[in-house]
Amino acid sequence: MWDNPKVLNASANALFALSLLIVLWTGARQLIESTAYPLRTIRIYSVAADGTLSHVTRNQVVTALQGKLAGTFFSMDIDAVRGLFESIPWVRRAEVRRMWPDRLEVRLEEHVPLARWGQPEDGRLVNVNGEGFDGRIDSDLPLFAGPSGTEAEVARRYATFREALAPLQLEPRVVMMSPRYSWQLRLSNGLAMQLGRDSDKDRIADRLARFVSVYPMTLGQLARKLDNVDLRYPNGFALRVPGFGEPPRAPARPAAPPASTQKRRSQA
Repeated sequence: MWDNPKVLNASANALFALSLLIVLWTGARQLIESTAYPLRTIRIYSVAADGTLSHVTRNQVVTALQGKLAGTFFSMDIDAVRGLFESIPWVRRAEVRRMWPDRLEVRLEEHVPLARWGQPEDGRLVNVNGEGFDGRIDSDLPLFAGPSGTEAEVARRYATFREALAPLQLEPRVVMMSPRYSWQLRLSNGLAMQLGRDSDKDRIADRLARFVSVYPMTLGQLARKLDNVDLRYPNGFALRVPGFGEPPRAPARPAAPPASTQKRRSQA
């Protein structure tokens, strides 16, 4: 072996390469752990077209990050920083990257609210992607309700119902799915609708389409305010109108004249 120049040269080259790797690794390690490259600035941008944040505030960012950032420009855990930003209410997604020599650049995508979810005191919303999130907003958004984890399905159905009702210039203001997957709506004119469940023979979309097709010629002509319509029938629907079918009230009797008046009349 020691008499073979090729083997000696190969061994020397290998040792040199190994030594170089050790030196580079040691230098990189010292650079990463060095305090000479502190993180000084975090710049936050919005992915919105106007570049502004509508719901995320500076105080929320400070609260989420304070006391939780550790490391230098090189050693900062980018995934951990991303998680901190995404824990802020109204932040749907965060993108974080290093910008030489001493700052992080963060781009935030905020939730775009579509509807309220559940009870108002729950403080839950649904975004336009059908994702639930914690948040409150002073806006007349539609109300969704359903079993836990069904936000995406309710949002999808809302879009379908809204499109189907568009020819009537009505919109669903409340969309509810029961634990048995039965659907109920309340429209912008106050009408409550019982849609029932999908079946192989009669689907909700078909029931709603039949209702929309006959509404202008039937219910749309009624002067009475409509209360509730039940579409859970294969060939028609049932309607409830406030006050319709109730027995007439007896007319009120005129009040008797005062006693003093009756006495004067008798004396006359």
